[in-house]
Amino acid sequence: MSYLLIKALHIIAMVCWFAGLFYLPRLFVYHAMSDDEPSKARFCVMERKLYRGIMLPSMLLTVILGLWLLHLNPSWLAMGWMHVKLALVLLLIVYHYLCGAQIKRFARGENARGHVFYRWFNEIPVLFLIAIVLLVVLKPF
Repeated sequence: MSYLLIKALHIIAMVCWFAGLFYLPRLFVYHAMSDDEPSKARFCVMERKLYRGIMLPSMLLTVILGLWLLHLNPSWLAMGWMHVKLALVLLLIVYHYLCGAQIKRFARGENARGHVFYRWFNEIPVLFLIAIVLLVVLKPF
């Protein structure tokens, strides 16, 4: 497979993953605001399907294709910007799994946070996206 095709697929997978990372916490906002059981059950289904059907496969593809790109360009591992990017990606994976844990808490009816918390929680992936894209494009160090 050509380098450019792998790179394009990596970017596509990353965009799909981030779409989920942006939307799932928004669902948490609405879920935390819901009062009736049918709405809560509907949000549980939506959250689970988004996480398992889109976010998890997209995250795995992003990581696999990113590792493939690193395999094709091992010299990147000697660059400081790549170390920072990889650290941010690891933190983003932690955020991803925190979202998965929150889905389970909602499903068990154990959510202890209000919608305002999730509104702020929803902004975290934006910060990661900005930092990662700037690192990859500018390669500052």
